[in-house]
Amino acid sequence: MYRTLSCLKTFLRLENKHILKRTMIKFTFRSVSGDEGVSVGSAVREQHGRDESVHICRPPDVVVFPRSVEEVSALAKICHHHQLPMIPFGTGTGLEGGVGALKGGVCFSLRKMEQVLDLHQEDFDVTVEPGVTRKGLNSYLRDTGLWFPVDPGADASLCGMAATSASGTNAVRYGTMRENVLNLEVVLADGTVLHTAGKGRRPRKTSAGYNLTNLFVGSEGTLGIITKATLRLYGIPESMVSAVCSFPSVQSAVDSTVQILQAGVSIARIEFLDDVMINACNRFNNLSYAVTPTLFLEFHGSSKSMQEQVSITEEITRDNGGSDFAWAEDEETRGRLWKARHDAWYAALALRPGCKAYSTDVCVPISRLPQIIVETKEDLIRNNITGPIAGHVGDGNFHCLIVLDPNDPDEVQRVHSFTERLARRALAMDGTCTGEHGIGLGKRALLREEVGPSAIEVMLGLKASLDPKNLMNPGKVL
Repeated sequence: MYRTLSCLKTFLRLENKHILKRTMIKFTFRSVSGDEGVSVGSAVREQHGRDESVHICRPPDVVVFPRSVEEVSALAKICHHHQLPMIPFGTGTGLEGGVGALKGGVCFSLRKMEQVLDLHQEDFDVTVEPGVTRKGLNSYLRDTGLWFPVDPGADASLCGMAATSASGTNAVRYGTMRENVLNLEVVLADGTVLHTAGKGRRPRKTSAGYNLTNLFVGSEGTLGIITKATLRLYGIPESMVSAVCSFPSVQSAVDSTVQILQAGVSIARIEFLDDVMINACNRFNNLSYAVTPTLFLEFHGSSKSMQEQVSITEEITRDNGGSDFAWAEDEETRGRLWKARHDAWYAALALRPGCKAYSTDVCVPISRLPQIIVETKEDLIRNNITGPIAGHVGDGNFHCLIVLDPNDPDEVQRVHSFTERLARRALAMDGTCTGEHGIGLGKRALLREEVGPSAIEVMLGLKASLDPKNLMNPGKVL
């Protein structure tokens, strides 16, 4: 009995010590960010412990809302001293579980840092804080004749897009985030502030030293917290034309895509929807597209060149068996043509009301796209999985929008096995297990298969050099 009482007293003493430590840390955070800049409420923590993926919510112990890079740095130093994990959070639109606090710790919610800091119209670049979203920036740029074209679909934060190396529908013409980030300001695990290309520098190109900017693009918060990004801007095209065309097969749609690119057509977007996806979109939006593989296209350029570009494209698609070719230049009609693609996510969800959608992506050389899509569709049918396909066919990247019942363990397991087979199918075709979603939680083993043990060792060495205590978003990527 006395031993039990002694153990209980020891436990209470240790527990009180931990409570005292947590209270002191929370007080220290508030001394940096103020009372409103720190939250331990369960609703706030749960909101910051999940993204749009199917991974379960992993809430942090505390959420901080810094207002400046100085506050981020000061908070990081506190976390580093007390060995608390740090998880950056933008808008929570990620698709691979990248914001879950696997080991508890502190979530850095960066939404209060929402300033567009430096716009250089004549140089086509801008610097933004991490709370600025894609739509927010383009709204700010509305009267300048410039825009930022990287469009992953969701209104994601631009620094979050850099952290995941996001891309989207315009990548075939304008590239991914990796090609459009000129410089980053990053707070490292110990609070050090790093400017990856030098403070204030924004050249269009450089061959000076190691490319630290691209080291952090795609690092998913595992190397540091991005607090500023300097981005390339582009002139808004004089004219935009949209088109849609149906095809008898995936092969004929891809052949058309390759030939359009080879012809030098000023294509900005080439999106592919398979027959299942088109059928879902027809039902969801009361449309009447042919239920066959379909391409949605968009051209950017001068008004003078548009008619020629559309004429060349129509001829190419016709030669490959394409039919029902329709095109439009005015914004309202273009919107109607693209409605099926824009609403693909919601159309897929509507196939099974009450279920949850999960999007997984892979990317292969364009010539291998027909084979992998055909094999993937066969796999979906064989395993009774609802998974319409939509893709950025111009760069070989496609998504399966899987709709599943998360409360059905058997279905969840079948979907998990399918996604692994899909990724390995892409690897076998000289592709990648993710074209734009990132590694996050779900594809860490696949990353090792993709790049090999030597590359993983180099990555681990870089991680250990920049974050020796493994505090930055632990458990992700590697």
